[in-house]
Amino acid sequence: MTELRREIGLFGGISVLAGIMIGSGIFYIGGIVLERSGMNLGLALLVWIAGGLITLMSGVCYAELGAMMPKAGGSYVYLREAYGERTAFVSGFSSFVLSASASIAALAVAFAAALSTVFPMGPWAQKFLAAGTILLLTLVNIRGVRLGAAVQNVFMVLKLLPIAVILGAGFILGDVETPILTMPEELPSVGTLLSTVAFAVVATLWAYEGWTNLNSIAEEIKNPRRTLPLAIILSIVGVTLLYVLFNYSIFRVLPYETIRAMIEGGDYYLGREAANVLFGTFGGTVVAAAMILAIFNSLNGCVMVFPRVYYAMARDGAMVRALGTLHGNFRTPVNALLASAAISIGLVFMRDLGGLTSLVAVSGIIFNGLTFYAVIVLRRRYPTMERPYKVWLYPYLIWAVIAVMVGLLVSTLLEDPFTAMLNLIVPAIALVIFKVFFEKSSEEAARRRTETSSARPVLAADD
Repeated sequence: MTELRREIGLFGGISVLAGIMIGSGIFYIGGIVLERSGMNLGLALLVWIAGGLITLMSGVCYAELGAMMPKAGGSYVYLREAYGERTAFVSGFSSFVLSASASIAALAVAFAAALSTVFPMGPWAQKFLAAGTILLLTLVNIRGVRLGAAVQNVFMVLKLLPIAVILGAGFILGDVETPILTMPEELPSVGTLLSTVAFAVVATLWAYEGWTNLNSIAEEIKNPRRTLPLAIILSIVGVTLLYVLFNYSIFRVLPYETIRAMIEGGDYYLGREAANVLFGTFGGTVVAAAMILAIFNSLNGCVMVFPRVYYAMARDGAMVRALGTLHGNFRTPVNALLASAAISIGLVFMRDLGGLTSLVAVSGIIFNGLTFYAVIVLRRRYPTMERPYKVWLYPYLIWAVIAVMVGLLVSTLLEDPFTAMLNLIVPAIALVIFKVFFEKSSEEAARRRTETSSARPVLAADD
């Protein structure tokens, strides 16, 4: 057999997305959001809701594309159909070399660092543990998408347990009068307020990161035309609700003066302090366990989904053909999984956690923006193609999301110009590589797709 197996259902899809989205950031990003919100608790909660709504607006764009084109590769496929093989290759190559592999490496390094708080180890031991964890999860996912999804489901439930305990205990045992509706003595101007909110929303978007990844394994989802949009929407809404309630529960446990003192002292781990107040010294163990499980869950999800992009590229002749090989028994993209592991492990030993996370930023913003606009391009190019799900408030919602992406790109360029330049240099190198090695094979693959589709562009896959 040469096809991927459709073995992921609705819960599995939600588990993949929510598992990647809910990482260790749930315990500290709330502090950053509060600081950027001018220490206004009510405004901070509204910012979390705004970040969730922006993510949901972005998610429905992917929901339309994924339901219309349920193929392995996600955004690579959409960029290929909207802009051609060259743009799609640049996106996939940048993901392979920078953003996706750096995400895996960063999560593995963070996992080792979190585990080191329980079992102390030196820097090099942490790096070898990170590399070993990547290799272990790669081997698990080679054994089959069902096994990889089962690991994702189990750890998704396990990591939510301590988070739910903290959240529930905060609501039940917390007795702090939370000044949610407190207004500042001097009301800011509308422009200042909007600037404050926008700066705070950027922090929440890091916490919501990961919502794009289900589309990469669309070819392995049962009934993807229904399951994929539903999983995207339910995941984003559920994670938004979790973040808002979790932060509110912290406000019920920690006095405002304590929160302010922690943030002014550079300690953003409000979730850890809330757990200590609720459970004493055992609270630190609860948070440590939740962080370790959360990072491991996110890492497994990334190891599972990212190689599907390289598999799709190789199948199109836009990557080394060996990466398009499926395992004979497990029908998983074995070589793509191994190649992804190799690059990620290399990055583990080359850069620290801060350097790895910064690599992810600009590339993701640029190509996500292009993917959002692809909804408009493909509606014009293929007006009669079946769309089981459509973007709400089209096209105004799409333009709104693109405007947000442009704002984030400008902000990132100003804050970290070196990484921004690196994310521009790699696509330039990718263009040369495509021209020299893959242009001819990509064109041949495109002709074959056109011939076999019989007037339909690609794309539809059987449910």
